[in-house]
Amino acid sequence: MKDVYINKIAKFLPNKPVSNDEMEEYLGQINNTPSKSKSIVLRRNGITSRYYAMEKGGKATHTSASINAAAAKLLFDEHFTKDMVEILGCGTSMPDQFLPSHAAMVCGELGLPPVEIISPSGSCCTGIQAMQYAFLYLKTGMKNNAVVSAGEVVSQLLHARHFEAESERLQQLSENGIVAFEKDFLRWMLSDGSGAALLQNEPNKIGLSLKIDFLETRSYAGQYETCMYMGALKNEDGSLTGWNTMEPQQWLTDSVFPFKQDVKLLGANILHLGTQMLSDIAEKHQFDVEAITYFCPHISSYYFKERTYDEMAKAGFEIPWEKWFTNLSYVGNIGSASVFVMIEELMNAGKLKKGDKILCMVPESARFTYAWMQLTAV
Repeated sequence: MKDVYINKIAKFLPNKPVSNDEMEEYLGQINNTPSKSKSIVLRRNGITSRYYAMEKGGKATHTSASINAAAAKLLFDEHFTKDMVEILGCGTSMPDQFLPSHAAMVCGELGLPPVEIISPSGSCCTGIQAMQYAFLYLKTGMKNNAVVSAGEVVSQLLHARHFEAESERLQQLSENGIVAFEKDFLRWMLSDGSGAALLQNEPNKIGLSLKIDFLETRSYAGQYETCMYMGALKNEDGSLTGWNTMEPQQWLTDSVFPFKQDVKLLGANILHLGTQMLSDIAEKHQFDVEAITYFCPHISSYYFKERTYDEMAKAGFEIPWEKWFTNLSYVGNIGSASVFVMIEELMNAGKLKKGDKILCMVPESARFTYAWMQLTAV
């Protein structure tokens, strides 16, 4: 088995940072009424700025494919050209279409020659799952390199126009046009952006590389019902009714396509399942928590930061606060791209030295999937 290294990593954050006060200038107001949940959500999540692939008013500036490609293009130079790519893996929560696949569209944006592609389906873990696919290929020596990207353009589905029909229906029923918190909640949580990494089975000759010590993913969907979903409605028994069994008019009146979150289910399960997985794999990989230099958790909100700390400490994995690194407050929650953007900042801002170890955690609330990865700077 060969070693696998992240030899280059890049990010792309579209347009300019958007402050909390500006958000509704981009996302709009449902029925021209300021959101009542916005201030509550922002106060708890601790995010002060984010990026949107849109102009004020909601006009799109990038597609999901183009934003992934924008980060991937930054990996190419005279030493590694697009003609050298052997695998292209692309993750996103929000592809531009059902078919062709997301990776096929990114491949088209990049203008790559014939190449193997992979498009994991899901949300926050899709980027790390694409990386795992490439990691295993390179580990066996069947391929020598891979370009892996993750990116999100979720802002279009957060725009007020997707909720107007439901709000009007609710107003007709009860003279109260307030859309349910489970839908409005995520409008103030999610951001756009992308990251991309070049994986090779030889380290850089000059400068640092990040050796992938281990990368594990696991789904708990067999034990838990759906928590975050889109393109569906959740029934009282926990099952989903998908968009393709509904009348088209219902897609609008029930805001079927925007993201929705079962916040009670999220709070009850998201932390302990992730720590349970780390406990399960710690012995397998001879994991030493005291050797960690940086801990990069993908958290959707600072509300979960102390709770994550407490949960890990209770399980015997206490990591001091000075080792925690997250850029959530100023880049926002970019879903599948968040872990890439954290690693990019550590690697490209000169924060790392040889021997440093980075532990990354990526939870996906959709139906509780998790990823843990350890990197060593060499």
